[in-house]
Amino acid sequence: MPSLGPTELIIIGLIVILLFGAKKLPDTARALGQSLRLFKKETKKMNEEDEDTTVVQAQAQTVPPPPAQIPPTVPPAASPVTPATPSVEDRLRLLEEENAKLRASQADKQN
Repeated sequence: MPSLGPTELIIIGLIVILLFGAKKLPDTARALGQSLRLFKKETKKMNEEDEDTTVVQAQAQTVPPPPAQIPPTVPPAASPVTPATPSVEDRLRLLEEENAKLRASQADKQN
């Protein structure tokens, strides 16, 4: 591929000025520079993250796993088992009771 000479660069410059205009050219160049800076920053950050993950993976492979420890056996407690959440029937019964109370209080207000 042949290199660009001074005449080709001048022609390209004139075409760019005709396309963007002389007033918008500095703004366009500034935006292009900011975009390139942001792109370089993000690619550098991605490369650093890749290096960090490979270092962590390499360290994980070289560190032997800790020996397995068997917990002592503890007899289960003799307390009755209660469910952590009420069953559907219990919740439905509670909702019906609340509904009945609300209706009774509304009927008392109307009378």
